[in-house]
Amino acid sequence: MKGHVVSLAGKSVIVTGAGSRIGARVAECAARSGAHLTLTGRRAAPLQVLAERLGTPVHRVCADLAAPDAGERIVMAAVDRFGRVDAVVNSAWLAGIAPFDASDPAMFDGMFAVNVRGPAELVRCALPWLRAERGAVVNVTSSGAGTAPAGRSFHLASTAALNSLTRSLARELAPDVRVNAVLPGPKGVGRTGRVTGLDGVRHLRGTVGPGAAHDRSGAVDAVARLVCFLLDPEQSGWITGTLIPVDGGWPA
Repeated sequence: MKGHVVSLAGKSVIVTGAGSRIGARVAECAARSGAHLTLTGRRAAPLQVLAERLGTPVHRVCADLAAPDAGERIVMAAVDRFGRVDAVVNSAWLAGIAPFDASDPAMFDGMFAVNVRGPAELVRCALPWLRAERGAVVNVTSSGAGTAPAGRSFHLASTAALNSLTRSLARELAPDVRVNAVLPGPKGVGRTGRVTGLDGVRHLRGTVGPGAAHDRSGAVDAVARLVCFLLDPEQSGWITGTLIPVDGGWPA
């Protein structure tokens, strides 16, 4: 990507989880590249703060991806404001942390609703516009999906499901829509989405094992730049169905 300028000028981009760390950084990167943004999240205040500092047209939608109508609400808001949808970035997630025998169906259902069903439904609702614009989808998941730390079985199962969905949709929606996933490392995920159970973030960071070969605390900027690169058809028009780790070599 070095030496090449990513351009999203005039493109309508939906970013979920925009009130959290990676989602906000993706929005900032896309704004610098000229995108028109529909920012979504559960909390109004972080979305407002982010929108006020972005120098690009922005629309905000408060929505919980677990809600059955969230995908349609978000897509129609973007279409009403910008007339089109060129790209979807799914960066919202929920991590429930608990021993398997202390977990319950509500935790399982909640994580799969936010981490799998919500992104799938958002893409389905946006599909007519994505096809018309030969658009792109980027799912932000986790490189931890290939590991097995204690207390995270449901979370990582939902992450693996979204990774699998990424590859399946890349095949099914080709050649009209490109679908890829970016997999941040564990050093950064604790400040990306919602973490519940067992002292949340501290436990999450304590279960990821040895550090990365290059420890840069998740390299959030690198994640955001890669996401925007994958949205630009001039730079990445031949890339689809890929799962790209950005984890500093963890686990190496």
